[in-house]
Amino acid sequence: MNDCLFCRIIAGDIPSTKVYEDDKVFAFRDINPQAPVHVLIVPKKHLASANEIGEDNLGDVAACFAAVPQIAASEGLSEGYRIINNCGAAAGQTVMHLHFHLIGGRTLGEKII
Repeated sequence: MNDCLFCRIIAGDIPSTKVYEDDKVFAFRDINPQAPVHVLIVPKKHLASANEIGEDNLGDVAACFAAVPQIAASEGLSEGYRIINNCGAAAGQTVMHLHFHLIGGRTLGEKII
């Protein structure tokens, strides 16, 4: 998708600080971090949001979650971390490409918002 920011990052058209990549997943540092560690984990296959998850792309979504422990370990998050997904503009999704925020590096409160 030529107009999708994350697709362009995955393609290398827009620079990013990559922290992980395999055949299905790309992970990079958020440019506006909300914690000392803030990594975005995205499937390489374009899905606009969690609303598009279905049987034909479960492997791509599962690959994102399978990469989480490795990314968390490489980022030194042995004490814990949070994974967040915003689905739709009303929930705060600003880039319409399914992505998961991996946040940690400090003690996080019990409340999400």
